[in-house]
Amino acid sequence: MTTQKRITPCLWFDTEAEEAAKFYTGLFAKSEIGTISRFGKEGFEFHRKPEGSVMSVNFKLKGQDFMALNGGTEYKFSPSISFFVVCESIAEVDLVWDTLLAGGSSMMALDKYEWSEKYGWLNDKYGISWQISYGKIDEVGQKFTTTFMFVGDQFGRAEEAIHFYTSIFKNSKIQGILKYNEADGDIPGKVKHAQFKLLGQTFMAMESSLVHAFNFTPAISQMVYCDTQEEIDHYWDSFTSEGEEVQCGWLVDKFGVSWQILPRMLEREMADPEKSRKLTAAFLPMKKMIIKTLEEAIA
Repeated sequence: MTTQKRITPCLWFDTEAEEAAKFYTGLFAKSEIGTISRFGKEGFEFHRKPEGSVMSVNFKLKGQDFMALNGGTEYKFSPSISFFVVCESIAEVDLVWDTLLAGGSSMMALDKYEWSEKYGWLNDKYGISWQISYGKIDEVGQKFTTTFMFVGDQFGRAEEAIHFYTSIFKNSKIQGILKYNEADGDIPGKVKHAQFKLLGQTFMAMESSLVHAFNFTPAISQMVYCDTQEEIDHYWDSFTSEGEEVQCGWLVDKFGVSWQILPRMLEREMADPEKSRKLTAAFLPMKKMIIKTLEEAIA
């Protein structure tokens, strides 16, 4: 199953991007590594990485796009963003669970729950959080689903966030919001689980009032590829109106979730080593991406 690239999760590593991409593509069937971009001498004052070392790795898991980025030690992964994985056999559940758990830690034991015959939640050896569930891909529409968990000072804002995101993206839809009741052990009326689509791609959300030692971090950001400057301006302005501009197309929205608003031409041109160096030098000083400036850099 191949999906059109829409919103792509970006995973922030220190130096393990290529290793991790190989690990994940080796575990999941019909997966592959794509373009690998490397740091050049240009922009060293920003990235501080050796020339020729791996900057980013594009890879697909079951046809879905991911990017692994070597950004340094600044950010750490958090269960506030996890990947819900549908496995269509118990044998696959066990294989995926055992492989990802090695060197990692369990958050919810692999067991039978009311929503799945077999389900578990873990953090892998890199710190990335996965929810492994036995079920049918047709029920979700995709094998991997980015899931947001609103805790701490963001608890109680899940439904607001869902409405906000679906108002920004085209081809969006709220598929369902299940709320806690009196018997659930959390505050009735808050979001127990929700499923929604952005650009036709499924996302999930939940929230918990319990004390958790984590929250959203930029270690996992959502990359939105744009064909025009007008698209970039739309997403950038929508997210930063109450959020925060960062650098290189990155921003943090009002809920603490990180996004990258990027021109699609970067995806294509960064595969060329010479253009990659010129583009890197051009976009590192930017906050919002300016397509015209990037095009001029490689003209």
